[in-house]
Amino acid sequence: MARVDFYVIEEASPRARLRTACRVVEKAYLAGQTVLVWHTENNELREFDELLWTFGDGSFVPHEPLTAAGFEVAPVLLSLATPPPGPVGVLVNLAPEVPACVDAAQRVAEFIDGDPARRQAGRARFRAYKERGLQPTTHNL
Repeated sequence: MARVDFYVIEEASPRARLRTACRVVEKAYLAGQTVLVWHTENNELREFDELLWTFGDGSFVPHEPLTAAGFEVAPVLLSLATPPPGPVGVLVNLAPEVPACVDAAQRVAEFIDGDPARRQAGRARFRAYKERGLQPTTHNL
C-alpha cells in the first residue's frame, strides 16, 4: 500500500507549488529513488522541467520525458499522462486528479497551494485516497 503525503503551502502562486515539488523530487533523487512526475497540463509540465534545472544553486536533478516507448536512463521522469511500464519509487502528482497509475508507486507526493481551485481539487484527491483505503499525511509548510 502506497504512502501518500500532501505538502500544503499558503502561497497561491503555482510557481511556489512547483518549487516545493522540485525540492521533494531532489530529495527523492538524492535518496536513490526513482521518481515519476505526473501531469496532464503540458505548459506547466514544461515549466516544471525548466525549474528542475534552476530551482536551487548547485542543484542537479537528471530528468527526461517519459515517452510511450517507456523508461529511459534518467532516475526522474516527467510524464504527460503516460503511465509507467513498471513500478516507481515516488509518484509526484502535479495534476488535479489522482493519477490512474497510482498503484505503481510506493509513495505519492501531492502539492497544494493557496489557490482556491487547487485547494478544492486537493481536497477531492485527499478523499479519493481515503476511499482507496490509504491514509494521507498532511505537511503544512
